[in-house]
Amino acid sequence: MLKPLHSFVSTQDIKYQLTRRATIMSLESYDRAKEVKRFDESKVGVKGLVDLGVTAIPRFFIHPPATLADLRPKSKTRPVSDVVPTIDLSGVDSDDLRPTIVEKIACASRELGFFQVVNHGIGVEVLERMVRAIKGFHEQPPEIKAPVYRRENTKGVSYISNIDLFHSKAASWRDTLQIRLGLTEPELEEVPEICRKEAVEWNHHVKQLGELLFGLLCEGLGLKTDRLKEKTFLEGRMMVGHYYPYCPQPDLTVGITSHTDPGPLTILLQDDKGGLQIKHGEEWVDVKPVPGALVINIGDILQIMSNDEYISVEHRVLANSSPEPRISIAVFFSPSERDSLYGPFPELISPEKPARFRQFTHTDYITRFFTKQLDGKTLVNYYRL
Repeated sequence: MLKPLHSFVSTQDIKYQLTRRATIMSLESYDRAKEVKRFDESKVGVKGLVDLGVTAIPRFFIHPPATLADLRPKSKTRPVSDVVPTIDLSGVDSDDLRPTIVEKIACASRELGFFQVVNHGIGVEVLERMVRAIKGFHEQPPEIKAPVYRRENTKGVSYISNIDLFHSKAASWRDTLQIRLGLTEPELEEVPEICRKEAVEWNHHVKQLGELLFGLLCEGLGLKTDRLKEKTFLEGRMMVGHYYPYCPQPDLTVGITSHTDPGPLTILLQDDKGGLQIKHGEEWVDVKPVPGALVINIGDILQIMSNDEYISVEHRVLANSSPEPRISIAVFFSPSERDSLYGPFPELISPEKPARFRQFTHTDYITRFFTKQLDGKTLVNYYRL
């Protein structure tokens, strides 16, 4: 019987075990469930496979032909990458400039579901520290990361490879550190020391920026500035620090498959490597990294609550073909009131535009999200009347 990878103490042993498994797999029928389980139990993640020198990705990372064909542009010229606007938040508290900023954000949220913001109040040095901290965590030896490798997040911190590993048709080439922001003092001890201070600092900044963006988005709908805040969407904040190492076969897999986010909005810090794409019409377009900018995208629940005024848009991340790893850090917002009813804001419903979605509890909503693979806009479609 083959032992789990994590039971081996040396790199040589792990390499031997992987080689032995590959030989056996070539002689036996392929058991995907068993191989996925073995990978998960190894706790080495995708980064561990790269460190072991793999030159071919395991079979369960290979995506279906339809997905792989879509990774290549339909024309020789990739669609223009500056379709996602960059909005300057300078003067957002000015009575003269705020209406223009609100209009730009509302327009981007209605037409694209994505925009970038600069002069958002978070210094470049803070962004750089956060990226370094997440990179530092992922590049630690496997035995240091293994204690926080877990699929349940009861302690507020977990390190995993592929949140939907056991639900997806194919795995994606990335590892992730999840941290529930706003942890209490005892819970903070669970956060790896290498990024603990930076996570606390990041939590402070993204909460402030989230409140500002919620207010601007509400004003863009003609609602009171605090309407989303009243629904407790500032209270639940989850940070994910993605690590995309070099992929030896980037044409056979992805970094993150096409999906939409469940929350009202996502704040994303990406490094300068690129790789993020959004669906724009029938084409996939790059979200070009802008120095000092943060990427903002509308999530499914805000499309529902805005009664289709704002849109959530499918996005994905390509597998990293560069020798240098790619880092991105996303913060997802969710309400603390899980059993309250959510649906279109009553102020946005009229005889001319009746409610397009039924009401639901957030508990039901988020349970549906985490029991399916990342794939398209299934939440929006499920709750649509």
